[in-house]
Amino acid sequence: MRPIWKGHIRFSLVTIPIRLYSAIEPSETIKFNQVHRNCNGPVGYDKRCKKCHQALQAEDIVKGYPYEPDRFVIIEPGDLEKVRLKSTRVIDIEGFVDGAEIDPVLYESPYFIGPDGTVAARTYSLLCEAMKEGGKAGVGKVVLRDREDPVVIAPRGDGLVLYKLRYPNEVRSFGDVPETASRAPVDREQLKLARSLLDSMTTRFAQIPLKDSYRDAVREIIEAKVRGKEVVEVGEEPRPVVDIMKALKQSIEEAKSKRQPMIRAEGKPARRRKQA
Repeated sequence: MRPIWKGHIRFSLVTIPIRLYSAIEPSETIKFNQVHRNCNGPVGYDKRCKKCHQALQAEDIVKGYPYEPDRFVIIEPGDLEKVRLKSTRVIDIEGFVDGAEIDPVLYESPYFIGPDGTVAARTYSLLCEAMKEGGKAGVGKVVLRDREDPVVIAPRGDGLVLYKLRYPNEVRSFGDVPETASRAPVDREQLKLARSLLDSMTTRFAQIPLKDSYRDAVREIIEAKVRGKEVVEVGEEPRPVVDIMKALKQSIEEAKSKRQPMIRAEGKPARRRKQA
């Protein structure tokens, strides 16, 4: 695994040399190219103005910010150079918080953090263990690709993970989602059954199989076409509408039947005392 960034974690007077690694495996993503149906030739990106329909060259295209409908202020490359932030190659930790305080909707891209050399490994392990025992996550900022991003550093296994965060003002309000502000009344009997169903289905996250079925199905289509075979479509059968109470009760029974029966511990039979 090759690092994509080298720098330091800094908090107070402590500095740890680190390397940053992408936590995402790009080969797991299936990508398609645009191809001409008649000759299978690759399709180029046709840059054409939507207003005058003129084909454009790279030098004809500039950045524009729409300050009014169909009205743009032009931003030249030199304008952005004036506000470009200099990368200090340092992740400055502003403070440590309980991990539960961070809203999951703010999390964006994950990266693995590793120590940069054997000398840094001791301090790296010390920080990791201290955060793990205290249940803490470090919140700070870093400049990546000329942009300053908020980040959170959290322990994971024997190491640390960095997550790029979205700024809170980038996230929409959940109150804008239709029909959620005024919650519908909940039937107490239905709630009792629903909680019972949740309890009967409670398990550990590691025991739930997470597999990209769509990716596997697309891969099968690609391999079938390469071999010249016909693609067979498998449709999903429509499910009938069931009464909620009936559905909850049947679901609870089904969940209970799937549970592994507990094995009762049996001791060894006691030896009979010898008769005097």
